[in-house]
Amino acid sequence: MSSLEELHRPILNSEEAEAPEELPSPANGLQESSPLEKVLSDTQLPYFKRLRLATWIELKLLFRLAAPAVFVYVCNNTMTLATRIFVGHLGSLELAAAALSISGIQLFAYGLMLGMGSAVETLCGQAYGAQKYDMLGIYLQRATIVLTITGLPLLVISILSKPLLLLIGESSAVSSAAAVFIYGLIPQIFAYAFNFPIQKFLQAQRIVLPSAYISGATLGVHILLSWVAVYKLGWGLIGASLVTSLSWWIIVVAQFVYILTSSKFKQTWCGFSLQAFSGLWEFVKLSAASAVMLCLEVWYFQVLVLIAGLLKDPEVALSSLTVCMSISVVLFMVSIGFNAAISVRVSNELGSGNPKSAAFSVVIVTLVSLAISIVEAAIVLALRDVISYAFTSDETVAKAVSQLSPYLAVTLILNGIQPVLSGVAVGCGWQAFVAYVNVGCYYVVGIPVGCLLGFKFDLGVEGIWSGMIGGTLMQTIILLWVTFRTDWIKEVDTSRKRLEKWDDSNKEQQQPLLKS
Repeated sequence: MSSLEELHRPILNSEEAEAPEELPSPANGLQESSPLEKVLSDTQLPYFKRLRLATWIELKLLFRLAAPAVFVYVCNNTMTLATRIFVGHLGSLELAAAALSISGIQLFAYGLMLGMGSAVETLCGQAYGAQKYDMLGIYLQRATIVLTITGLPLLVISILSKPLLLLIGESSAVSSAAAVFIYGLIPQIFAYAFNFPIQKFLQAQRIVLPSAYISGATLGVHILLSWVAVYKLGWGLIGASLVTSLSWWIIVVAQFVYILTSSKFKQTWCGFSLQAFSGLWEFVKLSAASAVMLCLEVWYFQVLVLIAGLLKDPEVALSSLTVCMSISVVLFMVSIGFNAAISVRVSNELGSGNPKSAAFSVVIVTLVSLAISIVEAAIVLALRDVISYAFTSDETVAKAVSQLSPYLAVTLILNGIQPVLSGVAVGCGWQAFVAYVNVGCYYVVGIPVGCLLGFKFDLGVEGIWSGMIGGTLMQTIILLWVTFRTDWIKEVDTSRKRLEKWDDSNKEQQQPLLKS
């Protein structure tokens, strides 16, 4: 019997009345079991009543986190989608250039920064569950410092984007236009460095509605400014990308002002501290594993776009893939919202010493996210012949998008499971293990098989995408197997030891530089 089955025996078999196993205490030794943990451990309740109560409790907790998080991610990525739409109506060259910029450079930066930021997600989530509130502000500042330094080499890559794109075989016309777009995205890199730590800091405390309001308002401003910059002022590609950077900085400033002015953060934000500069190397090492894990995931399907640029008639290939990837990214944000929710749920429950709740959350979130992704796939297939006209009026591109829609539908279904499992990994701190899995499945299997099918067997974009779907399927199966055989009691103990280690390296009294 697997460890998860052993953990859930009191839940799944109402005839057993064993006393619950003695569990490791929360890291602070003070917090009691959560209501969900009490329900899951109550063997006196009938099986179906226990399952119904536990599911209701978890769904309420889940959607309070997931719904605003989904809205935040959808709004943030709709800004990029709106930019693509504005640029796409300038011409196919501009659309291809924006696609290459966003897929090749912007998402490179996004993946790296998001990956580095997920380290603070693990630490803040578990520290909050263990009631070590004073450490959250330190983790926030430390992560921001590390990510800002990480942004410097990304700045160099952006400046050298044109020769780099030419080096990998992209056409001169597309590379030149893409470089112009990328220059306007440079300020966005450093907005990422601030945004992701702030976002994880808020999510760890289950405070997500303010970010949702800020993102929604910024989306409206972004659409208006993009229209003015692209069409009224005639700034074209550079205007569209500069507005995107400005919009991200609006989000960063608004969220940080909220932290400084709200009374909710009296215990978790104690002002700027010199302690943020200590232990940076340890934080870098922890962030590196997170970065490798998430970067490999974020970049994976973007490689599809880069490879497609090497096919015959690259403008049509890139334009059709841009439409599919734009749709995929927006719908993928629903799964990313669940990714954020399960990461918070698992890390909080492990920090609080509630292994049954952590395991039950994984099951419920996976099922809910999968159900939503199936509905998304069905909608895409139903609209396959008309969905591209939101982006372009080109009939050739529309036909290509229709042919690619089945591949998009399969990708959406897999994306209903895979991000949730990655969120579990972040909540538990398994980033290094998942990084190895991602390398093997994505880059040893998925991309080589895709290239073989696409170029050797002359299947084009369909062949490349088929191989990459195979890599995603393999990764999903492995993570499902590992997750559902996890010893959650052991994970509680691992969480406690991790927090003790970080506290041992920071025993000095925190001395704020500036009380806010």
